[in-house]
Amino acid sequence: MRDISEHEVRLELERMYSRHSRRVFATLVRLLGDLDLAEEAMHEAFAIALEQWPVSGVPHNPCAWLISTGRFRAIDALRKETRFRDLLPQLASESDRLQLVHEDFQTEEIDDDTLRLIFTCCHPSLSTSANMALTLREVCGLSTEEIARAFLCSTSTIAQRIVRAKSKIRNARIPFRIPSGEELVERQHVVRRVIYLVFNEGYSATNGDALTRGDLCAEAIRLARLLNDLMPDCDSRGLLALMLLHESRRLARTDRDNNIILLDDQDRSLWDRKFIEEALALLETDIQEPTPSVYWLQAAIASVHARAFSPKETDWASIVAYYDRLVLADPSPVIALNRAVAVAMRDGPAVGLALLDEICSQGVLEDYYLLHSSRAELLRRTGCVEEAAAAYDRAMQLTTQGAEVRFLQERRDSLHPTPTNSTIL
Repeated sequence: MRDISEHEVRLELERMYSRHSRRVFATLVRLLGDLDLAEEAMHEAFAIALEQWPVSGVPHNPCAWLISTGRFRAIDALRKETRFRDLLPQLASESDRLQLVHEDFQTEEIDDDTLRLIFTCCHPSLSTSANMALTLREVCGLSTEEIARAFLCSTSTIAQRIVRAKSKIRNARIPFRIPSGEELVERQHVVRRVIYLVFNEGYSATNGDALTRGDLCAEAIRLARLLNDLMPDCDSRGLLALMLLHESRRLARTDRDNNIILLDDQDRSLWDRKFIEEALALLETDIQEPTPSVYWLQAAIASVHARAFSPKETDWASIVAYYDRLVLADPSPVIALNRAVAVAMRDGPAVGLALLDEICSQGVLEDYYLLHSSRAELLRRTGCVEEAAAAYDRAMQLTTQGAEVRFLQERRDSLHPTPTNSTIL
């Protein structure tokens, strides 16, 4: 223990909550066997720490202290409750282990618990939409409102989805563990999608003034590393490489006032070369793979940008070639949108605009702001000022992200009656 003032305790606990609360929660889920009980125990532990640490000092292993304190307090509460009576025999059978001192929880064990929780949230008996919503809520701590914005759903819909999923886990007694054999193979696809969704929320936050959330990006990369250690295959390596390449330039995406800096205008000396080199090494492992994974292809596209030391050096022909392979592996409208933007950079805005108009006619991405913002940029470059302004307006209606709204408004305000050179978002 070390002495610390009450003010320092509060700051330390705020830091702990931001960085480690979901890891504490994951271990409490394993120990207590119930999501709601673990959530209550975790918050109770932080409240007790706020009272005790100014007197006793900060423990040598704060995470372990919080886990043990939350667990003991939950067991005390269970003895007085009837709604969790079924859990008591299980907990009683572990009474000897429950006497372990705080420091007996190791970092590796806690990390494994987070991965266990993700696999539980991604159980095949739950729908894919429930898998993702539950993981974002329970593993990453996003609010129901934030998840609703990410899924373009109402808050009530997401809340009901999460409640039903938690009830199913409880009633079906789904175990909190990492599966093995065929069960592991079957569930890995959803787990990867969820981890990447977490990263995307960190790399392009759905709301708030800040464009990015570094804590979520770091958590997603940490989980991807754990998954790659567990299942070192092309998919896992591709996912990790993709996130490392994006993360390498996250800090260069905004200025000090949190204004967006387009890719062509970024200071590439700020890009993290260590992350880039690690990602390129991961990609090299599977470069001869005849049918590379979707994540590998996306990472390969990002690697072309990473290898270019200036915008003029960007090999757009290679990027389009990778997209041609990607749309065959994953024929989604978002991939088609990204390919259209790449084609515009290779062949000119008019060609790309024709592809975007075709996507617009399908109506699938009508409420996706990046479709309209990309279309606005191409209309701008072809001199269609009024249509570009309308597209910017539509894009601003579809995003609540502060930095994005400011950027789009600035682009709209700067429209001129003659074409201007621009870079796609």
